This record gives sequence, C-alpha cells and structure tokens, in this order.
Amino acid sequence: MTDINLVDLSVSKFVEEVASDKPAPGGGSVSALGGALGAALAVLVGKATVGKEKFKDVQEEMERVVSRGTELHLTLNKLVDEDTEAFNQILQAYRMPKDEPEVRSAAIQDALKRAAEVPLQTAKLSFEVLDLIIAVAERGNRNAITDAGVAALFAESAVRGALFNVKINMLSIKDEAVKQNLTNDMEEILAQLASKREAIIKVVEAELA
Repeated sequence: MTDINLVDLSVSKFVEEVASDKPAPGGGSVSALGGALGAALAVLVGKATVGKEKFKDVQEEMERVVSRGTELHLTLNKLVDEDTEAFNQILQAYRMPKDEPEVRSAAIQDALKRAAEVPLQTAKLSFEVLDLIIAVAERGNRNAITDAGVAALFAESAVRGALFNVKINMLSIKDEAVKQNLTNDMEEILAQLASKREAIIKVVEAELA
C-alpha cells in the first residue's frame, strides 16, 4: 500500500510526488489521471448541453454521458493509486528472502500480473471515454468544443500510456496464456484507437475553422 492517497493530494503535491526520486507514482498513475481528466471534460461538455433548448433533441444522450462519464472518472481516480500500489507490490516481491525461491518467484509473478492488469483496466476505461467524447463533440454544446478536443487528447494519451505499462510488465510474465490474453486485449483497443481520436479532432478542427 502507498503511504498516501495520491488522489487526495493537491495538484502541486501530486506533481511533486511524480517528480520525486521514488519510482512511483509514474507513468501508469499519470495515465489513469489523464483518463480521469478526459472523462471529467466529457462530463463538463455534457453538463453544458443538458437543459439547453437548442440541444433538446440530445438531452437523454447527454444525461447518459454525464452519468457514465462521472462513473468513469471516479473509477480512473481510484486506478491512480492502484497503479502505484501494484508497482510497489512488485518491489516487495523482489525483496522477499531468496531462501524460498519458489515462493518468491510465485509472488513476483502474481505481482507482475497485477501490475499489468491495472493499466489494462486504465486503458479500457480511457478507451470508453473516447466514445463519450465523440458524442459531446458531435452533438454537444459548440461553445465547449475545445474541451471535447482536449478530452480526446488526454483520453488517447491515457490509453497509450497505460498500454506501455502493460507491455513492460508482460516482458517478465512467464505464463504464456496470460500474456496472450493481454496481447489480445491490447490489439483490440489499438485497432480502433487512432480512428476514434481522429474522428473527434476532425469535428473540433472543423468547428474552429
């Protein structure tokens, strides 16, 4: 467990934690935060649309965006700490006494799997955030179009950053079935990631032209 809850820190304190000489929080936690911010911006645009007469035809959709976006940013917030905790579990496993190599090896492998599963969850949720952003970019309040654009950039970066962390932990996982499942999940996400991001940016750029 971490000594502190990262998400309870001020922004400046969180940045200081990332910039410290400790190995975590690092890219995994930052990716989760990026996903949370992307979801929060989608919620912002949704709320800027709900209740507006001009957008009465999309009220129910925007309400769903606000509801699901709120769930996503709250869950991604939790993953900020979970990612750091997972990394710390790896360190603890490697520090176990070497006089019981099988026990130590099993603990290391369990920790590595957890450290891959957490950022994969970050990637999956951040990928889902992009669907919410597409909705608000295409049909939401045009006054908040740049918020949708920024949300897309954060969400995409969150996905890619999280997948980096999945991959680096996979390198040391020995279970080939686990590695294949992780690979399959990553490939499914990456097959659509760029197109989703580009669809949003195209809408944003057209609105700003």
